[in-house]
Amino acid sequence: MSEAYAPSDSDAHATADELDARDELAHRRKDFVLDGTVYLDGNSLGALPRSVPARLAEVVEREWGELRIRSWSESGWWSAPERIGDRIAPLVGAGAGQTVVGDSTSVNVFKAVVAALRIARGEDGGRDEVLVDAATFPTDGYIAESAARMTGATVRAVPAAEMADAAGPATAVALVNHVDYRTGELNDLPAATAAVHRAGGRIVWDVCHSAGALPVELDASGADFAVGCTYKYLNGGPGSPAFLYVRRELQPRFETPLPGWTSHADPFGMTPGYVPGDGASRGRVGTPDILSMLALEEALKVWDGVDIAAVRAKSLALTDFFLRRVQAYVPDGRLRPLTPLEHRRRGSQVSLLCTGDEGGGGAGPAPDAEVVMTALQARGVVGDFRRPGVLRFGFTPLYTSFADAERAAAALGEAVRTA
Repeated sequence: MSEAYAPSDSDAHATADELDARDELAHRRKDFVLDGTVYLDGNSLGALPRSVPARLAEVVEREWGELRIRSWSESGWWSAPERIGDRIAPLVGAGAGQTVVGDSTSVNVFKAVVAALRIARGEDGGRDEVLVDAATFPTDGYIAESAARMTGATVRAVPAAEMADAAGPATAVALVNHVDYRTGELNDLPAATAAVHRAGGRIVWDVCHSAGALPVELDASGADFAVGCTYKYLNGGPGSPAFLYVRRELQPRFETPLPGWTSHADPFGMTPGYVPGDGASRGRVGTPDILSMLALEEALKVWDGVDIAAVRAKSLALTDFFLRRVQAYVPDGRLRPLTPLEHRRRGSQVSLLCTGDEGGGGAGPAPDAEVVMTALQARGVVGDFRRPGVLRFGFTPLYTSFADAERAAAALGEAVRTA
């Protein structure tokens, strides 16, 4: 834990207050619409940035209501996908001109996997294998299977930690989650990228659970493609558009499987033949979803002046503190951390497995995760759960406080005992 977050008081409430007083990001909390609830589900849906409602009203009333079609040029609607992509880029360690916003995570995974397959096969026609993180979020696996069927490739699922060793002469693409959505484990992006490249393959990273929570460093690691959502730690709102990163050197060879009119070199030429545009704009497909896209653009202003290294330091301090307080409040044997304790392997969430001891050890049967989470919500603490018995708590450093973590741990102890 950094010196800034080193506790000096054995009393939990006093320690939480002391840590909050030292927190260099504490002033960002006022930029969000929050109530008395302890909200620890930002890994599923981030809180509402306070300035977004007024901006949306302006878009609807002025840009749509008055300017109407003129807003594509006069209000900058047409350039929004690239402009907002460049705003996200520093948060994922990318230079300008490599990130485009639009469509959903699933659609962008499909674009990236198929494009990576085509590039890899262009370099070596014998490559026909797609490696997929065995613990991947389900949609990534579904999309990989579909992309493989369409291209005549095969899919092999391997644990993310073994991806480097699994890549070989048949590997065309590896699709890996940077942070495991279920356990919160952080996978080694630079090492896996380097290993897949040594094997001659290409790599696609799903950074949905890391963008806005920790340094991602896509450029520095040499990542080929990356896909991320914007409604979690980036606080873009429900269903806000995802983003696609295409490394600059690969852009001339990026052949999208969804050649829509807005990625055409001359989109208003309305010619029958498709000619791709330049740069990251090749990742565009159809008409941008302007309302949600401009809400996202406004939401991203909360990141102005924020150092992602400070975000990471606070995230680790918050999760450390929460884990210690859970150990203090929850009866022995009832919950077990699934999230790694080592900082280098931890994202910005804590996942706890409901356990029990029905053999007479005193802990009793394992509590039901859904029952525990319902009891927590009744106590004003919001997290979520994944079957069969995983409790998940997402820590968003821009608005989560140490007092929140203390209150959540205390409530969790009560909920487990009653469950």
